[in-house]
Amino acid sequence: MSEEIALMKGNEAIAHAAIRYGVDGYFGYPITPQSEIIETLMEEAPWKTTGMVVLQAESEVSAINMVYAGAACGKYAMTSSSSPGISLKQEGISYMAGAELPALIVNVQRGGPGLGTIQPSQADYFQTVKGGGHGDYKLITLAPNSVQEMADFVGLAFDLAFKYRNPSMILTDGVIGQMMEKVKLPAWRQRRTEQEIREQCPWATLGKTADRKPNIITSLELDSAAMEKNNERFQAKYREVEATEVRYEEVKCDDADYLLVAFGSAARICMKTIDLARKEGIKVGLLRPITLWPFPTKVLHSYGGKVKGMLTVELNAGQMVEDVRLAVNGQIPVSHYGRLGGIVPTPDGVLAALKEKMSI
Repeated sequence: MSEEIALMKGNEAIAHAAIRYGVDGYFGYPITPQSEIIETLMEEAPWKTTGMVVLQAESEVSAINMVYAGAACGKYAMTSSSSPGISLKQEGISYMAGAELPALIVNVQRGGPGLGTIQPSQADYFQTVKGGGHGDYKLITLAPNSVQEMADFVGLAFDLAFKYRNPSMILTDGVIGQMMEKVKLPAWRQRRTEQEIREQCPWATLGKTADRKPNIITSLELDSAAMEKNNERFQAKYREVEATEVRYEEVKCDDADYLLVAFGSAARICMKTIDLARKEGIKVGLLRPITLWPFPTKVLHSYGGKVKGMLTVELNAGQMVEDVRLAVNGQIPVSHYGRLGGIVPTPDGVLAALKEKMSI
């Protein structure tokens, strides 16, 4: 079946893309503002067509461990939640990273700390890219800024997860999850056969074969020297990801005197700010990280010698700004502007902050 154009919410696009990609199993639990993902999957009933399992687990903890089990079998397994629900999944995510299991986790962020609010936020940046669970691990993290990218990034996240045997995260927020836009859904893919899974995932726990014993998947290693070797292997893999999988978008950066750095919904707001600023003769560009990890450190460093200053725009108290400052390494001023508690900044507010913080 071919591609299809439809009008839908970002959350709905995630669900439809998962079905079309050939996902084997979704395990989740309702929480605002991402509940449309599991609701759409239940409405579409893919178990009748593609054979995809859709299950509401007893809790977020149950859901992530079901994903662990599915991923251990080489299946395309995924879950979704919102901020406090993702917090509950952190132990399972750490276990999956330690066991080198590919899977997709979707976080449609809401304001916190604690139960906070059901309104949008980007305050889970630290939790995601710095490792919310224990240990030295990384999540491949994609930050969509449109409903189209919500659909597109499902397949990309799975492709990267299986390429590197590492969990992937789509880190979005309530703005993108709830907004409606026209989206071109991906073409349908056939679900893999058991033989194809065995060939593509020789590490999977699918029982012994004629040429090998049963695989055992675990993150536990009681020998410290062996565990150090495991961690060294992880770090080598992460360096490879950082060298080859950085993604970002540049908007009117060629002649810019100042750069806005923003991801997700904040980046959309900054697009209007650029227009407002340039009407006033202020040359502003936008650098949008698409992968939050691996982070576009080198490209940001290169702009440190070209522009007068950078302003990160985030729906938080200042998180990504730390990585931007590390990338720039003191070459130019880097400031932060954000709103908290679910309040979304306006383009005019961003421009006013740029003028104030950069003394324009």
